[in-house]
Amino acid sequence: MTPPAVVLSESELRRLTERILEAAGVPREKVALVTDPLIAANLRGVDSHGVQLVPHYVEQIEAGDVEPHAEGHVVRESGACLLYDGEHGLGAITSSICCGHAARLALQFGVSLVVAREATHFGIAGYWAQKISSAGLIGMALCDASPTVPPWQGRVGRLGTNPISLSVPHPGGRGWLLDMATTTAAYGRLEKLQLEGRTTIPPGWALDREGRPTTDLATALGGFLAPLGGYKGSGLAVLVEILCGVLSGGAMATEIRGIRQHGRYSRVNHTFLALDVARFMPLEEFYQRMDRLVAEIKSAPPADGYDEVLVAGDPEWRAEDQRQQHGIPIPPGPWANLVRTAERLRVAPPKIQ
Repeated sequence: MTPPAVVLSESELRRLTERILEAAGVPREKVALVTDPLIAANLRGVDSHGVQLVPHYVEQIEAGDVEPHAEGHVVRESGACLLYDGEHGLGAITSSICCGHAARLALQFGVSLVVAREATHFGIAGYWAQKISSAGLIGMALCDASPTVPPWQGRVGRLGTNPISLSVPHPGGRGWLLDMATTTAAYGRLEKLQLEGRTTIPPGWALDREGRPTTDLATALGGFLAPLGGYKGSGLAVLVEILCGVLSGGAMATEIRGIRQHGRYSRVNHTFLALDVARFMPLEEFYQRMDRLVAEIKSAPPADGYDEVLVAGDPEWRAEDQRQQHGIPIPPGPWANLVRTAERLRVAPPKIQ
């Protein structure tokens, strides 16, 4: 019988994560910044990008794959465009700086594009798109990743999960928020199932080493992720690679390393776009128009088997409300990994009743 999940409050999980990261070498004044996207992912039910990643972050720091004190630098700024070099610093640190630049330039020019190279894993893309939209801007965040996905009709990894996120401003802070990989599932979801002791995955998630669809988890972990919607997902992944890898002048495709590979810098690239809504209409009018659009979409009668029509962001906000009230469940496998990492760094995990 599988043991139950460990349930921690947001504050307990945040405190544990911060202590582990600080013990691993993250500067004290930066640990909250690195922790926040991870906790946000768990609160929103995107557990594959939550504290499950902490052991991997620690291993990257210990292997020298990440420079925990690096903040990066501006390579070039020209009008509304900015190129940033992350100097292999923690993705949350450099992404926070880049989002600040994106907002600053968009408020000055109406639109901005900030591209970062030599960066590392930044968590859920939606966190950064929303960080931009919190300034009253439409925010977009893109990221390329290690080549775990064959191009359409291929059987060797050439592309990453390459997520795309877009967030619109909203007076309550919870506007329309799209956050999607260009694969059917992220690798972290496979890892989460493995840690939970599962052996199968849904159809369409992954391919074996020959590029054939598989529902066997072990085969999937040794194979590849499947592009979302076949050739369409493959095309979107290339689009992200162009705007991140090609445009940054940094690493591309097979030159990028994943957070589970050690001995070399990750060299991922991030792209942030910001659009000043006020250049088109007053924010209040935009809010009203967005509310009207969402209401019209939701007014569609639900299909058989569904109770309602949802829009992007709805599942995450509902999960956040639930978990803020009742705690964040951590499955036994990820919890065991987190505890092992904490104890190795002489950090005492919270006592579980």
